[in-house]
Amino acid sequence: MSSWLRTRTTLRLPITLGVVLMTLNVAMLIGWIVMQVQASGWGALIVGVVIFALILVGLSFYLFLMIKEVRLNQRQANFVDSVTHELKSPIASLKLYLETLELRPVSDEQRAKFYRVMDQELERLDHLITQLLEVGRIDAIGEQSDPEDILVDSMLRRCGGAACAHHKRDEVETVAYDIQPAVLHARPLVVETVFRNLMDNAIKYAGDPPQVEVSVRVTDRGRVVTRIADNGGGVPPELRKPIFGMFFRGGSELTRRQKGTGLGLYIVNTLVRQMKGRVSVHDRPGQSGSVFEVDLPGRRGEG
Repeated sequence: MSSWLRTRTTLRLPITLGVVLMTLNVAMLIGWIVMQVQASGWGALIVGVVIFALILVGLSFYLFLMIKEVRLNQRQANFVDSVTHELKSPIASLKLYLETLELRPVSDEQRAKFYRVMDQELERLDHLITQLLEVGRIDAIGEQSDPEDILVDSMLRRCGGAACAHHKRDEVETVAYDIQPAVLHARPLVVETVFRNLMDNAIKYAGDPPQVEVSVRVTDRGRVVTRIADNGGGVPPELRKPIFGMFFRGGSELTRRQKGTGLGLYIVNTLVRQMKGRVSVHDRPGQSGSVFEVDLPGRRGEG
């Protein structure tokens, strides 16, 4: 709620300023036009209307840029808050468990439990740092290797298995695969980064228990279309484009309950575009949840 109020307060100044400037512009030009028409006739009226239109367009564009800049600054502030929390929370947890192990006698069962939790917190830190590094070097991801033929089936199953392991889910019970043989000619690290982020998001934002369906189809025009569907709350239509922007975090209760930085889908969209592809999100037909669709150039595989 406080973030929403800060956004409203921050936007109020540029909006008010823009409205005041437009009002003054209209009043002054109308007065000028009336005086010129009385003195010079219709020629002055036409000139005045053109000038008025140009100034109005300029002020509208200025207002648009101001609001866009304020919203970007707000997303960056939210991102900093989110990253700070994501870093401090596991560090505080690790510190607590280490102090407990050092200062208090614990049973072997408790010790094993502490180690498991500490391992999970370290994985959480590693995942966050990986995303931050990916954004910092997004233009260079995969440049160390040349493009090669990639079996989509193997890549998706590897990413699905890694995502299930990260979220402590059984892959057989969580992910269903329906994959036509397909081949992409691309840099492996780029493709892996795209599918890993999408699989991670699908499980993260799915229902309880999570159910994810992965399908791949190859079109006659040489496109490999991958769909990753989940049984979560879905993405509202008005957020289906902004969701791929940097630092974006949706405003639904589901999203606010989940940890994250708003970087994953930005990384996906940027890398997919580098591969001359498209990524989109839409409703799951006849069911709750979302379907993320990745359309990439490729060909049919053998089998």
